[in-house]
Amino acid sequence: MATKKKAASKKASKSSKKQAGKGRAQRREIGTQKQPKAPMPAQHQEKPGLESKVTPKPQYEAPLYQGSGKLAGKVALITGGDSGIGRAVAVLYAREGANVSVVYLPEEQEDAEETQRAVEAEGRRALLIPGDVKYADFCREAVERTVEEFGKLNILVNNAAFQQHQKQLEDISEEQLDRTFRTNIYGYFYMAKAALAYLKKGDAIVNCGSITGLEGSKELLDYSATKGAIHAFTKSLAQNLVERGIRVNCVAPGPVWTPLNVADKEAKEVAEHGADAPMKRPAQPEEIAPAFVFFASEADSSYITGEVLALLGGETTAA
Repeated sequence: MATKKKAASKKASKSSKKQAGKGRAQRREIGTQKQPKAPMPAQHQEKPGLESKVTPKPQYEAPLYQGSGKLAGKVALITGGDSGIGRAVAVLYAREGANVSVVYLPEEQEDAEETQRAVEAEGRRALLIPGDVKYADFCREAVERTVEEFGKLNILVNNAAFQQHQKQLEDISEEQLDRTFRTNIYGYFYMAKAALAYLKKGDAIVNCGSITGLEGSKELLDYSATKGAIHAFTKSLAQNLVERGIRVNCVAPGPVWTPLNVADKEAKEVAEHGADAPMKRPAQPEEIAPAFVFFASEADSSYITGEVLALLGGETTAA
């Protein structure tokens, strides 16, 4: 009987390896993925914008990315996780074994539910937490709800953002300035402060910066100022937490195809989003998300903290 069981086990193992080999072969056969290039379809939405209404749909499933358990047993909280980069990060974190809390604005419920389905399709759990990161009380609540649901918190991804193009400094209202700073940098502070009550040695904070925080942007004066602040916050917090063994890093993308831009620019400008990048197109969210895995994974980046990683589609002149 034992011999038969052993033989069956070996047969199952060989079958499993054969199937895995087929999967790898199929992925190799796919070759280089084709991403849509500019010009994109002209379109505009009211803020905050929904990914479900963007054409073509932002790519977040990363079919060439194979998980390897880098985040097995971990719990992550992702702000702005309903769509765009945040959704793609949630999917890859789940593929790497993490359960995920997704923070989003209530009007983004439809997108958040799609993210939840995508995380569950990877075999992990997703907790949806609607609210606004502009408020410290909500940030504390989001962290506490995550810990109540999953028992811990290991990774904080600060990603939620607000942006509004304006031609001149005089066009930026006090209301816009306040909303941009409270969302883009106050929210990062609030979330990090709340998370530190639970983060331990080996855990990580990953912030989302921007090329605008490195090079500036003449029509995103307030937004680029907050992104520069995020980069400095990343480096400073990394220094502050290094002795506690908590790593803090930042991903600074160039143009990415997300609802954030569709809900900001005029339709004709949306069509040219990313056209001036050397690759002649905006990044897809699934192309940015692996950098967030890298910074969250102790296996990949245990000796890295305080870094700002620019992902610019071939641009090499960022400061």
